[in-house]
Amino acid sequence: MTFSADEDFSHQLDAEDPLRQFREQFHLPLTTNGQPLIYFAGNSLGLMPKRARAIVEHELDQWAAQAVGAHHSPDAPWYSYHELVREQLASLVGAGPDEVVCMNSLTVNLHLMLATFYRPTRSRFKILMEEPAFPSDTYAIKSQIAHHGFDPGTALVLVRPRERESTLRPEDFELAIEQHGEQLAAVLFGAINFLTGQLFDLRAITAAAQRHGIVAGFDLAHAVGNVPLSLHEWNVDFAVWCSYKYLNAGPGAVAGAFVHERHATNTALPRLAGWFGNDPNTRFQLHLQPEFIPVASADAWQVSNPPILSMAPLRASLELFQEAGAMESLRAKSLKLTSYLRFLLTDNSTGGLEVITPAEETAHGSQLSILYEEKGKGAFQRLEEAGVRCDFREPNVIRAAPAPLYNTFHEVWRFAQLLAAP
Repeated sequence: MTFSADEDFSHQLDAEDPLRQFREQFHLPLTTNGQPLIYFAGNSLGLMPKRARAIVEHELDQWAAQAVGAHHSPDAPWYSYHELVREQLASLVGAGPDEVVCMNSLTVNLHLMLATFYRPTRSRFKILMEEPAFPSDTYAIKSQIAHHGFDPGTALVLVRPRERESTLRPEDFELAIEQHGEQLAAVLFGAINFLTGQLFDLRAITAAAQRHGIVAGFDLAHAVGNVPLSLHEWNVDFAVWCSYKYLNAGPGAVAGAFVHERHATNTALPRLAGWFGNDPNTRFQLHLQPEFIPVASADAWQVSNPPILSMAPLRASLELFQEAGAMESLRAKSLKLTSYLRFLLTDNSTGGLEVITPAEETAHGSQLSILYEEKGKGAFQRLEEAGVRCDFREPNVIRAAPAPLYNTFHEVWRFAQLLAAP
């Protein structure tokens, strides 16, 4: 598509946008003068769907009116509440319904997955990650390595950008796997790098790992609800994600996990068990059946009952995804938003900055990371003062993530104008 830097062109793009009506389904934070912020921080916390309040209040009303009886209410029973989002989450990550479960937080889910899939031996004990990885993933991985009696300093293998480059070269993944393959027990990557916005080829990484008998798992925090995923088809072993970013489920919202069906149906796998992972037919026999009998699905990794009040807002957001046509139409608009922003930043010839997110459509999501040679924090502060909400990562990166459900092309135009201002 041929873009124009004229403001009228941004209005034209908005008028032609088939998803423009969804913006009205969200609460938009306001500036001090009562105007909506330019909110490009959905990669940190998505906006609140307006219908979330009613769903949460319904569950509060259920609590007030029925108390424990609401667990078996005919209207969204709490006992099986996680099943209400199963089909929609499976669709978003490209999985079968029995391969996904909504539970816990991302890092808790990562530990649960590693308890099953990281089974180090004396000869095969290393874990391969990207650098920089999100710190919480690194903490979890290092603690798992140490928990098994190995040294994180030698057992953690990192794939880094080459000198004077900001993003990772795909061939370096396979090179690292080839070099360390006989010692690697697992590969754990963020599907989209939190700092650079680079989207990795999960199919290729999975295939390269599994050729050497290595488990392949992914952190989808910046990918779920952002880019199309086909975890089952790609043969991914496991994945985890949060839902407060692009899934707009609110602060501290419940997370999720994927376990490929070849593992999910294997009830002999070791795991950290809890009563909601137990077969529902014997779950309440308690003292009569003290042995853990795992469900033959991803539910077997569920250790506790569903957190109703943190799961309810996710239902509101997933309804909007479904109404928007799942990921295909959202991805089309996302690519247009980011391509337009990249064009405007280039057209303005703003000195001292570089978009370090890869330009290829298959190599990024909604986030563009803007690297400043210097004074990046000053530019970020000017954006905030002008009514923009994005974020800054030390020492010099501004992250902007226009989200297709609620951001506009005119907001992209205004953002670029503000960034170019002296």
